[in-house]
Amino acid sequence: MEGWQRAFVLHGRPYSETSLMLDLFTEGQGRVRILAKGARGRRSNLKGCLQPFTPLLVRWSGRGEVKTLRNAEPVSLALPLSGLMLYSGLYVNELVARVLEQETNYSSLFFDYLNCLQNLAGATGSPEQSLRQFELALLHNLGYGVDFLHCAGSGEEVSDTMTYRYREEKGFIASLVVDNLSFTGRDLKALANREFPDVATLRAAKRFTRMALKPYLGGKPLKSRELFRQFLVKKPATTPETPAE
Repeated sequence: MEGWQRAFVLHGRPYSETSLMLDLFTEGQGRVRILAKGARGRRSNLKGCLQPFTPLLVRWSGRGEVKTLRNAEPVSLALPLSGLMLYSGLYVNELVARVLEQETNYSSLFFDYLNCLQNLAGATGSPEQSLRQFELALLHNLGYGVDFLHCAGSGEEVSDTMTYRYREEKGFIASLVVDNLSFTGRDLKALANREFPDVATLRAAKRFTRMALKPYLGGKPLKSRELFRQFLVKKPATTPETPAE
């Protein structure tokens, strides 16, 4: 590959005695698997920068499934994520690594991802708003199309106080049944706008994104959720409801 690309490390693991195998999220080619030869060596200047949440400029070469890293430079210091925000960031990274096809351009999603990390780094309260917005952006980029503003049965605009039941591959249909597949019209308008003004709309958004992402994630559990549960055990009294729980 010629030229530099903006990128973030999604995940890295040791490979041989001195190298790293990296999953990167890049601006131009989406998810790319790259071997960073010698990156763990004593004299490597890459040790500190090939970490999640550090904005990078990278170059690589190779035509196979695994590329070879040629250069990497940090654009800035790592985004400051800690505690709940760190686990939220790990959750976002795992989503991207699990559901995006390799070497497919997701340039608009790359900036949604960057915006999500920046919001998490600057957040002082709950990460829920930022995470729900990113999940919806991810679904949109995966081609998951759903009309939140019209009833699939009648075509009429949704009403704030009416209840609608979600049906896969069809959309939202007016219903008197209230369960995990049902949402108010107010919930649906919040989903359409990707803005959640209160706890009720945030919870509705979480229910919807969980349902919508499940087919992409399959039956394999998310490691970030398990890590977060361990974090909750250590700090049960001070940690709010989690996005990854």
